[in-house]
Order: sequence, then structure tokens, then C-alpha cells
Amino acid sequence: MDKNSLIISLEDISFSYHGRVPVLDKLNLSFYQGDRMGLMGPNGSGKTTLFHVIMGLLKPSSGRVEIFGRHVREEKDFGGVRQRIGLLFQDADDQLFSPTVLEDVAFGPLNLGKSQDEAKTIAYRTLQSLGLAGFEDRITYKLSGGEKRLVSLATVLAMEPQVLLLDEPSTGLDETTEKRLIDILKNLNLSYILVSHNIDFLTETTDYISYMANGKISLDEESIPHTHVHTHKHGRYAHKHSLGGPHKERT
Repeated sequence: MDKNSLIISLEDISFSYHGRVPVLDKLNLSFYQGDRMGLMGPNGSGKTTLFHVIMGLLKPSSGRVEIFGRHVREEKDFGGVRQRIGLLFQDADDQLFSPTVLEDVAFGPLNLGKSQDEAKTIAYRTLQSLGLAGFEDRITYKLSGGEKRLVSLATVLAMEPQVLLLDEPSTGLDETTEKRLIDILKNLNLSYILVSHNIDFLTETTDYISYMANGKISLDEESIPHTHVHTHKHGRYAHKHSLGGPHKERT
């Protein structure tokens, strides 16, 4: 697929839980090959719901979903989507379920039809690329929160996706692990949408930031003063800044 080809197209997508107020309300999104998009928004604004709609885990009540140029509607339509788009869940414990790290990372390739040897080779290579060599026999549930985050990312990358959907990947990380994750994401040759409340993390890892509120996505061009000692475009949304790092304005 050529750079700047349209990967994800959402048109007038609406979704609500149990008939309540819509979480997504005629939402539109165009996401292209080569994009590294940051997404901010208040808790409950529908960011995770958006990812689940893209992956076919939730079905919108109305609207049109096109992914890789195909209209997808039913469960059978999303098999190919899940092979090409990797979803990193907000909670690492939802991603990890095997006894050891190697088993968890090899599970995806095995599910894609790789042999045991091929899956192990991919798993070892992926762990090494993330600086996790030597973690293969570690017990998954005994990992620290930051280690679980990185291993969860390894499980997604081992499936060799073309696109990533990253749901709050920096939550709960210490400063050292967060910087490590920033370096990893910068060096990935992948398109991705990254949800975070951490504005410094988004500024370091994405090319542009969009905003989710009232069931829609928009770009906010207005600089709004807020409780910090500086102003920038993101003041209307709850967010945080990295520890110890100066604020970096995007031009």
C-alpha cells in the first residue's frame, strides 16, 4: 500500500451502550498510511469504543466502516482486519493470559498459521527488538506493570501488523520505561493511532493530535489558558505532562 493511502474510513458512525446517550455520534475519521495520530479526550469520551468499532468488537448502530478499501460490517469481514491491525488494550492484563512471556508472544504468530519453530523465532526476535531479551521464561503475572506493558506490545508486534491502535500505552509507567517506550515507537515503521492523556508523550510520538468529545473527533486549533504556567492548544482536555520534562510546543 502506498504512503498516504486511506487505511481507515469512518463515516457518520454512531454507537451507544444499551440505548443510552450516544458515545459515538456521527463520528468521521480518515486515517492514512504513514499517519501517526495522537488522540486525546476526557474519560468516557469514546476513545476505547472507537478502537473496538474499528476492530469489529463492537457494531455501530449506524454509519459506514471501510478498512483497507473494503466495507466491513459483519464478524466475518473483520478476520483480515485483525491480522493487519494490532490493538494494544488499555489494561495489559486483558492482553496477557499465557503462563510465560514466550508463550504469550508466540501465541499470535501461531494463531496466524506459523509453525511452532517459526512462532518461537518471531517471538525471540520481537522481544529482542524491544530490549526484552531474557524475558522468555519469565512468569507473566509476576512482571511489573511497566514490563507487562512492553510484553503486551510485543504480543501485538509479533503478529507483524501494518497498523497499531494503542490505548493509553504509557499509563502507569515510570519515567525510564516511558522514555524507552517513546524510543520504541519512534523507531517503528508503522502507522498508528495513539490514545493518551499525557501530552508530552503524544508530542514525542505522534505527528498530530486530534480530540474526542461529544462523540466526535476534531482538531482544536485554539490555544486555551489553563492551570499550568503556559498555554497550548490542549488546555480544554484533561491531560498530564511527563515527569521532569519541559513542555514542548508543536509548531
